[in-house]
Amino acid sequence: MTQASALYCGGVMHQRLRPKAHRLNYRVFWLLLDLAEIDGLDRRLRLFSHNRFNLMSFHDRDHGDGSGAALRPQIEVFLGRAGIDIGDGPVRLLTMPRVLGYVFNPISLYYCHHADGRLAAMVYEVTSTFGVRHAYVIPVPPHDQAAGLIRQGAAKALYVSPFMGMEMDYAFRGHAPSDYLDMTIDGRDREGVLITAAMSAERRTLDDKALSAGALALPLMTLKVVLAIHWEALKLWIKGVDLTRQPPPAAEPVTIQRRARESRLTP
Repeated sequence: MTQASALYCGGVMHQRLRPKAHRLNYRVFWLLLDLAEIDGLDRRLRLFSHNRFNLMSFHDRDHGDGSGAALRPQIEVFLGRAGIDIGDGPVRLLTMPRVLGYVFNPISLYYCHHADGRLAAMVYEVTSTFGVRHAYVIPVPPHDQAAGLIRQGAAKALYVSPFMGMEMDYAFRGHAPSDYLDMTIDGRDREGVLITAAMSAERRTLDDKALSAGALALPLMTLKVVLAIHWEALKLWIKGVDLTRQPPPAAEPVTIQRRARESRLTP
């Protein structure tokens, strides 16, 4: 049986358009983990572990409700609330692993498939540097499912940056991962696109050789992610971008949509 889990090597780009232009590019890698394969990867690979320390590891408590409970049932509850039933279809999570025990994932993506392979829904799990997590659960319309095409929108519900307010919508564009990974997220306010973030990468076989190469090419990658976030924030502050006030957290840590929609703030 072909392994669905993989390693994706590439980079992230952020570009802010207003009130001061600001752009960043960083090299990173992600793991695409089929939730049904994680324990098998733990047994087969020397450099990867599930819920225990290793060069690279995946811990359930770094995702979902943070309790450490199995993630598949948590995702199924979200999908059920959105009126989506994927049966025994696979759920694949794109995320950064812990590297030598440390991780911070600004965003992790759950690709939720029907049993026949069609992409049924996306769950966007966003974590702020303030330690708050929010999930956006959005169905994929039937006409996009077979192609794995992602064209979705959601109202912003999590305060993720002191330099951006809450009156914003997200627009997600991309495809289910194959030989390549692509995802673009536009943050739009009433004036149009304020910020664009893009993820792009090429697929690699998930084995010890690839994990070792990734660790050597990008040592302490997950720690560097946090340092980079604060470094870029400092540069925005020096440029004179105004700070915003942090609002109370959303009443519920998940946004459930029963149908896909475009950004309500699109001009």
